[in-house]
Amino acid sequence: MGLSKVDLNLFIVFDAIYSEANLTRAGQIVGITQPAVSNALARLRETFNDPLFVRTAQGMVPTPMAQNIIGSVRQALQLLRVSVQESRTFNPVEASKTFRIGMTDLSEAILLPPLFQRLGRLAPQVRIESTLARRRETTSELAAGKLDFAVDVPLNSDPQVRHIKLLEDRFVCAMRPGHPLANGPLTLEGYLAAGHIHISSRRNGLGYVDLTLGKLGKQRRIALRSPHYLMATRVLQETDLLLTVPERFARQQALHVAELPLADVPLLASHLYWHESTDQDPANRWMREQLVDIAERIS
Repeated sequence: MGLSKVDLNLFIVFDAIYSEANLTRAGQIVGITQPAVSNALARLRETFNDPLFVRTAQGMVPTPMAQNIIGSVRQALQLLRVSVQESRTFNPVEASKTFRIGMTDLSEAILLPPLFQRLGRLAPQVRIESTLARRRETTSELAAGKLDFAVDVPLNSDPQVRHIKLLEDRFVCAMRPGHPLANGPLTLEGYLAAGHIHISSRRNGLGYVDLTLGKLGKQRRIALRSPHYLMATRVLQETDLLLTVPERFARQQALHVAELPLADVPLLASHLYWHESTDQDPANRWMREQLVDIAERIS
């Protein structure tokens, strides 16, 4: 029996007939007429190739087949009722749900520690799966339900995707404590003479700082290109390389922070993305509220 060919409403009628042993009363419970109940029973009999109920003086008596399946039918109907109810409400205290978020390790370092402090208080059974954001696939993964959210720069303009600004931060130059350039103000000459770590999820292309330098006819020397911020901080501790990074992250990592010797470098903004199909979902909305509130407190 292919489930796709079965009207699930028939099982509601089946449960009502089994409970009432009368087609008229079963119809009153379900909210349909007695002829409609008879029609539903005929379709059920065809589906199971069994009478299911036999008319007697005592009412509609279930056959052995009906007795065998009633438990499973009622269990399945209860699961459906619970699923429908949970789709309308979200109780974080009792929820056992996994939220999948695409983000960089920069976003992880900034957002996940306060998020888990909050989840421990409000939603102890909620789980988070964080994966590296893949910008080209964000829309399709949100649409397919492979991701619940993505945290990324505001470049996604697909109309299916909703978004809101989470964080905004300015760039600074980070280096290890004791770095030769940490003794005084950082000059453009010193900045350009040093080797740099460039963080990007792309294999090639320029960053905000490189675009600003290009307008001045200048270019910095990239010694290491990587998508991983946390790895870069480890390299900084062992070398004299520089890392141009959002200020909040640099101070979180206890790095020496210097003002960039450049004007007009754009701020780095991070947006929270979700698919329009989940916009009214209570669980999705609850998590959005938590992330936005956390971001506002961080700011």
